[in-house]
Amino acid sequence: MRVHVADHPLVTHKLTVLRDKTTSSPTFRALAEELVTLLAYEATRNVRVESVTIETPVATARGLAISDPRPLVVPILRAGLGMLEGMVKLVPTAEVGFLGMVRNEETLQPDIYAERLPEDLSNRQCFVLDPMLATGGSLLAAIEYLFDRGAVDVTAICLIAAPEGLAAIEEATKGREVTIVVGALDEKLNELGYIVPGLGDAGDRLYGTV
Repeated sequence: MRVHVADHPLVTHKLTVLRDKTTSSPTFRALAEELVTLLAYEATRNVRVESVTIETPVATARGLAISDPRPLVVPILRAGLGMLEGMVKLVPTAEVGFLGMVRNEETLQPDIYAERLPEDLSNRQCFVLDPMLATGGSLLAAIEYLFDRGAVDVTAICLIAAPEGLAAIEEATKGREVTIVVGALDEKLNELGYIVPGLGDAGDRLYGTV
């Protein structure tokens, strides 16, 4: 597993405002979108491309185009939706699928309650969007689900992560092509499973408590 922690003053500045408990939901949503675009720049560094020839107003030139099959962007509902616009701004030709996940109160494991994905993900590069990598349970379930459907390369983009979550995913995905791109690696999880210092519940801060 490859892990990339963004080391850029703009990312840190935007995360600082995002963490502030006085930041309003509209500002939180705008910042989350901007952060994802910055993180997606790193996450797509190895996106598959092919060589093309085009005509400029002056001469013939060689360049690159994103290859088929197109990258598949998969936000995890509901908080991942707040990251989608920032991702597709950078890669507008990507396809978009959805995974809805909820914790099973009996097993305490994440269950998939809704999905909208291509039936066959063979040879696909997938980009999963999830703001918080805490225990890693939801993200790991999403990654395994995509590999089970045939994906060969999965990259997760998270705003912040805890060391415990990264370690859990690394242990469970050995031998697979997995990349995690995060805006910041925080200190730890507390006894309730919240990231410290964290930024609270990303879904509630994006959309309000429901």
